[in-house]
Amino acid sequence: MRTKASATASKFHSLPPLKNLPEISTNTCKMTPPAFPLSILLTTLPMILCYPSSFMDLEDNARNKSSIRFLAVGDWGGLPYPPYITPIEKATAREMGKVAQQLGADFVLALGDNFYYKGVDSVHDPRFQDTFENIFTADSLNIPWYVVAGNHDHAGNVKAQIEYSRLSERWRFPNYYYELNFRVPRTDSTLTILMVDTVLLCGNSDDYDDQKPRGPVSAVEANRQLQWIQKRLERSKADFLLVAGHYPVWSVSEHGPTECLLKGLRPLLVKHKATAYLCGHDHNLQYLLESEVGYVVSGAGNFMEADMSHSHHVPRGSLKFFTGETSTMGGFVHVEVTKKRMDLTFIQARGTSLYRTSLPRRDIDKSEN
Repeated sequence: MRTKASATASKFHSLPPLKNLPEISTNTCKMTPPAFPLSILLTTLPMILCYPSSFMDLEDNARNKSSIRFLAVGDWGGLPYPPYITPIEKATAREMGKVAQQLGADFVLALGDNFYYKGVDSVHDPRFQDTFENIFTADSLNIPWYVVAGNHDHAGNVKAQIEYSRLSERWRFPNYYYELNFRVPRTDSTLTILMVDTVLLCGNSDDYDDQKPRGPVSAVEANRQLQWIQKRLERSKADFLLVAGHYPVWSVSEHGPTECLLKGLRPLLVKHKATAYLCGHDHNLQYLLESEVGYVVSGAGNFMEADMSHSHHVPRGSLKFFTGETSTMGGFVHVEVTKKRMDLTFIQARGTSLYRTSLPRRDIDKSEN
């Protein structure tokens, strides 16, 4: 599937240094000139921007008649020294451009570890150019990139990544965690994606030490986010309900399942009939199905690891697909949401589809309060 993608540099605007974003209360939303088009919904927390609370339509175009299509890629964050990228990131970016052109993509979910190894220093850090803007250059990738932070991002300045949303036409990172709501074009189906910060929930992790989250810096903030997730899941009437973060709930690879998420997040996903949870952190592609929730690990954007040391730490029969071979040159997931189902295609950067599966529309009673 892989050929050379077109390479048209995305635009970058040099703006004055940013001040702190305006504070707003949970009950009053002062609308400032938004950094993001209102063709999508972003419902964010206090101390950021506020947006309308209804499902919004994607931009209508001939390539997207009756579905929402997007790419999910994690752990794509290059290197902190020249050439600031890896061969795997370069190959993955090229293949993402081709797939977005051929199969269509309305946006990208960037699942954390956006800049190795210690994030960025400021909103004007050259890594934004060297590892992002100058690498994902295909016209087909000049679409919104909805971003969450990973553990390596939290080793730097995550606030600077949030503020970079004001400088880039496609980088959309309004807060540490936020909500996206879309209507599937020309249908009555809807899609909600909760973008969450698993590092704030569970703590940072040292990839060269114990490799496990060490507990949140602030238990109060972690509980606040978990309550936010719980309320959004409880109230959701979306036909397709996704949660996206960095740490995995289930994983057979090096980092294994995340105990904090197994205890706090997984019961909510099952109880409220979430469609799927998408993440990165482990540097491979995985798909697991457990209690009717799909678990997508898409952490193959920069490195590849074939480690399956935690294969006995996931429920028996839950692992449906795994690849971590370096020969694939990385990979990502293409997702298409239609009226009645969500199709997931796992794609290697060498240009072939490795695995495909589908998840049904949620079976919920929309009349419930």
